[in-house]
Amino acid sequence: MKNSIAQRIADFLKDYPPFDSMSIKECYALSCEVEVVYLKKGKILFDQGDEAHLHFYVVNQGFVNLKLHQNNSWRLMDVCDEGDVMGLRPLFADKTYAMRAEAKEDAMLYAVPFENFKPFLQNANIAQFLLRSFASNQRQPDASDHKGILLSQNLTIPEEQNINIDFFQQINFTSNPFCVKEDQAIIEVARQMTDLGISSALVENEKKPIGILTDKDLRRFVSTGKVALQAQVSDIMSSPVLCVKPSISVAQAQILLIQHGVGHLCVTEDGTTQGDITGVLSEHDIVTAQATNPMALLKAIKRARSVNDLKQSRHYLGQMLKAYLNTDLPISHCLELTEGIHQVLFEKCAEFCLDDMPEKPPCRFTWLFLGSQARGEQLLMTDQDHALMFENVPPEELDDIKSYFLQFGKRLSKALEEIGFERCPAEMMASNPEYCLSLKEWEQKFETWIKSPTEKSVLFCNIFFDFRRVYGDEFLANELNNKVFELLNNDDKFFAYLASDALKNPAPLSFFGKFVVEDDGEHKDEFDLKARAIMPLVDAARVLALSKGISGFNQTVERFRKLLHLEPQNAEIYESCIRSFYELLKYRSKAGFANDNSGRFVNMETLSKHDKSKLKYLFKPIKTLQTNLKTRFNLTYFT
Repeated sequence: MKNSIAQRIADFLKDYPPFDSMSIKECYALSCEVEVVYLKKGKILFDQGDEAHLHFYVVNQGFVNLKLHQNNSWRLMDVCDEGDVMGLRPLFADKTYAMRAEAKEDAMLYAVPFENFKPFLQNANIAQFLLRSFASNQRQPDASDHKGILLSQNLTIPEEQNINIDFFQQINFTSNPFCVKEDQAIIEVARQMTDLGISSALVENEKKPIGILTDKDLRRFVSTGKVALQAQVSDIMSSPVLCVKPSISVAQAQILLIQHGVGHLCVTEDGTTQGDITGVLSEHDIVTAQATNPMALLKAIKRARSVNDLKQSRHYLGQMLKAYLNTDLPISHCLELTEGIHQVLFEKCAEFCLDDMPEKPPCRFTWLFLGSQARGEQLLMTDQDHALMFENVPPEELDDIKSYFLQFGKRLSKALEEIGFERCPAEMMASNPEYCLSLKEWEQKFETWIKSPTEKSVLFCNIFFDFRRVYGDEFLANELNNKVFELLNNDDKFFAYLASDALKNPAPLSFFGKFVVEDDGEHKDEFDLKARAIMPLVDAARVLALSKGISGFNQTVERFRKLLHLEPQNAEIYESCIRSFYELLKYRSKAGFANDNSGRFVNMETLSKHDKSKLKYLFKPIKTLQTNLKTRFNLTYFT
């Protein structure tokens, strides 16, 4: 006799995806395990940050609000109503909820157990529906109105980019897998696996995969005595092996492992058994990928107990960025995520260094970042550029207080070096007495630079004008910023110097359209992507923004966007500059990650005709921008 309650649940579920892809019998069997949950108005089903439940939920009656906590307030992200699914995040991502689910009115929900639902992921229609849902971040990807988001991140991400970066990033896999032949003795392969500390061996023939041998196979056949150790690998290997392309994402890999009940995937050039082996992917790789998503990284940083923990988190951030860039995630997302994670990491670093000091700070202070780190444009690990500023104190106390903050600055510099940020060759760090000053001393330094400009002082301005508070008293940073703009007001002579300095790097292309490469030195015949292409955009954006009195916007793209609104007649050139800056920064970052260096210098011989053509196109706005600077600041004779 059928369960009448389960039958009613099945009849309801069968009308909505993904349950409509189940047979009547399958849907009924699942419904027998479903629990009914009643939620009163205002009651919370699960909260942001809560540990995952053993169920996901389908709304039968009523409405449930999905809310995200950002900037000290709750933001309504979506409203779930009849037939909507929620709480699926633990199936794919980490084991905590990204949003709050709160009843908008009295509601009745069906709680579907994950364990009972997982077998249905072997149904291709159900698996593909979920993949489309998470790829588009939509609850109903096939609906004409694309209603509803599935999940969100507790990070500020532009709403117009509806991408689920958590688990649709390309997954990192083992690129040099251990391979054996099918006629090798099991005992020989088992010993090699033990020595290497690995859990699988791919079985190949002429670089093509024909099977896989895993720890599970050894336990199932050898440990039980079913097959002798002297037998051949072919006697116990799993064949055929499941193959995927190198571009597979975290979500796709996890779906395949669940669908087929396996623990490993073979990575081949074309994703088939006919392609050459390029790697192997395991459940451990998925766990690692999920441990390096933005939310997990932020949690790890906040839980860090030492600088070494921060070093590990920064390493994971590098892996995450490399994966994001390889899957062509918008560079704007990469920059925003990096800046947000760096902010938390540097705050934690400062806290560790303060705890290490013999006593508390004697007065208010602020730790300032300079250059690309201050602009939030640092994806690769570069050298340090930072400074300290403390409030004005009586003259008789100045030396002692400066001595305290210099010791603090030395700890900061050392900690950043341990994390992986090299010391600045020019010693532009808070550990240098020249850059550990009171507010008054900093104001005097900027006044000297601005009112008596020289080639050297303008160089300092290009670095220090982009300062940003990373830790400490924001009031001091604001005071210095106000003083700087007061000094800059209508100072045509200084802006002429600054604009002239922005033109110091030769154009990236010669008169005949050739790349201008280095004449000599370590990088002879290489193209300097930073000095000749990226910095001309950065420097031009700075001088134009400062001359317009644009305050509070340090990022190059932000400055061009503000200029675009202030000067609509130049909108086309500024839009081109934004596109070029993003693409050039992305190009450099990808090259840096690929070659484990700064990505600054490009060997022209390694570039295809297409790459060269694309770079030349990206260089076009630079010449127009530099011509604009010459005209605007009357530099025809100045330079």
